[in-house]
Amino acid sequence: MSKLHNTPESRTAVRLSRICKRFGAVQANADVDLSIQQATIHGIVGENGAGKSTLMSILYGFYTADSGEIEVEGKSAKIKNSHEAIALGIGMVHQHFMLVDNLSALDNIVLGVETSLLLQTAQQDARTKLQALMQETGLTVNLDTLVEDLSVGDRQRLEILKALHRGARILILDEPTAVLTAQETEQLFVVLRRLRESGKTIIIITHKLKEVLALCDQVTVMRAGRVVLECATRDATVTQLAEAMVGRKLKAPPARAGHDANAPIRLSVDSIGYRDSHGVQRLSDIGFALRSGEIVGVAGVAGNGQTELLEILSGMKRPAAGSMTVLGKNYIATQWLDPIAARDMGLAHVPEDRHERGMVLQFGAWESAVLGYERLAAYCKGWFLRSSVMQKDTNDLMQRFDVRPPNPNLKSSKFSGGNQQKLILAREFNQAPKVLLVGQPTRGVDIGAIEFIHEQLRALRDAGCAILLVSTELEEILSLSDRVIVMNQGHITGELPVGECDEKNLGLLMVSTNEALTGNSA
Repeated sequence: MSKLHNTPESRTAVRLSRICKRFGAVQANADVDLSIQQATIHGIVGENGAGKSTLMSILYGFYTADSGEIEVEGKSAKIKNSHEAIALGIGMVHQHFMLVDNLSALDNIVLGVETSLLLQTAQQDARTKLQALMQETGLTVNLDTLVEDLSVGDRQRLEILKALHRGARILILDEPTAVLTAQETEQLFVVLRRLRESGKTIIIITHKLKEVLALCDQVTVMRAGRVVLECATRDATVTQLAEAMVGRKLKAPPARAGHDANAPIRLSVDSIGYRDSHGVQRLSDIGFALRSGEIVGVAGVAGNGQTELLEILSGMKRPAAGSMTVLGKNYIATQWLDPIAARDMGLAHVPEDRHERGMVLQFGAWESAVLGYERLAAYCKGWFLRSSVMQKDTNDLMQRFDVRPPNPNLKSSKFSGGNQQKLILAREFNQAPKVLLVGQPTRGVDIGAIEFIHEQLRALRDAGCAILLVSTELEEILSLSDRVIVMNQGHITGELPVGECDEKNLGLLMVSTNEALTGNSA
């Protein structure tokens, strides 16, 4: 706990008073009051669409409030754009990183804040300052590496370094652990605590309530654009925060029903191998079976072949070796499944990266909601697409899956990450698939939506769908799965019925490289 928290000498870093912001018919913020103390870590939580990101975007100058007042470090502030926010010592690290992939880490930091007309001089000035910053904070990044070659954790550290290099004393982090491994998350927490002790103020927007209680000094809960709870984290519980977020009691997970071990096999793979474009072996000798009416979870630290596995099974990539049988059709490496054929036969895919693979951000929501299914008879009349039918169906899906705002014509990019995720899930679930491949279904999604998504996955399973679930959240894997496959370094290191799983033995399998641990496919 910060020594400055709740002490007489503590000072206010940010005060927002009566902040209102409307987007058309949607009231994103309604008379929001928020006070954040200097040298503390302050969590802001709420459902997707609760207004928390909008509020912080107002503080950072991305949006201008319709009304209300802002004070920064005791002084009234009119923040019209992000340049003015940066000048006031405010930095923001967005959920989807704002980095140029084909530039080095150093050049990304220098970009826009060059200290000299000579690039080499500007780079050297920045390098000297950054080396001191890295030593002070523990945020170590290879400055000469291209961003596209950095791990997700390194990119996160780079974004924080970029903000600190520009003088941030108040740092806003939007869903900072959404794509981090457990180890990277703990490393980030060490850094954030160190920054707090050095006098920096940290504001975290997140859905992960356990992390809020572990890291933050204070927490603010928002619902429907308003603040509904403020308290010290030492006085809060996960249940209290969750129920404040959704405005109701949460349902207890249903008792697990046993699945039929002799149910028909919907998908099986044998000896799958894959090398990436750099020749790196990403998958080796992958084999398992997936039966009707079961959820098989794939556990593992991100980056151990799970992404490649989903892309191969969905037909987006072709393996170098191996075979697959899906819904009675056989495929070999040289004659692989096509994604269009996969959809036509009833294989649906929710990709891990919703922006790269799941939607087109510049499309309207109704276009993203039918993406891949636009050739369905209901949506086509000869050569013409029936956009009015697509928009009506999208409106219905938005109501069923609580996508906010429920506007089919709004650009996909204008929705929060969690609402984008719900739109993609609605699209794939709506087709009543026979096989569902789903990657990170609740990444960036609030606790109420997680509960709903889990209900939908169980309902699909109970209807006979065979589901392969990839998630880095062990709690999610253990809650949903009938069987669990563990992957490490492109190998399956274990396969267990969920009743024999706990976080300890799964953790051991996640770091094991002993292929002899591989269990028999059911």
